Amino acid sequence: MSLLFKPTARQLNWLLIVAFASAGYALYLRYMVIEQSTVSLACEGGLPTWLCFTRKVFLFVFQNGLFGLVALGAAIVNLIRPSMLTLTIALIAGGFGIVLYNVEMSALAAGLLILSLARPAPSAG
Repeated sequence: MSLLFKPTARQLNWLLIVAFASAGYALYLRYMVIEQSTVSLACEGGLPTWLCFTRKVFLFVFQNGLFGLVALGAAIVNLIRPSMLTLTIALIAGGFGIVLYNVEMSALAAGLLILSLARPAPSAG
């Protein structure tokens, strides 16, 4: 009987920190940067700040659905061959995607991440 892919306690703590940090930053970006009218007007007016550059990048990424695509791709790879790296990437991209309007593919990726926990762990040799 093969062991299931199960993160250790240390890995689970890392995943919790990553998940809460990415969701928190995504919430900050959505409500304090993207949807804030004063920030939007200043950035559209050509204000050359790091905040406006970040806003522009994240607007491009979520308007093209890249958060959902990255989350879904990493979740599929994680379902085929479970690893902490793909789990972390899918978790970060899925968190950003759910908060920043790429809900459909990000939610599907979250479901695939849950299914990947029922997969056998990769063999060491």
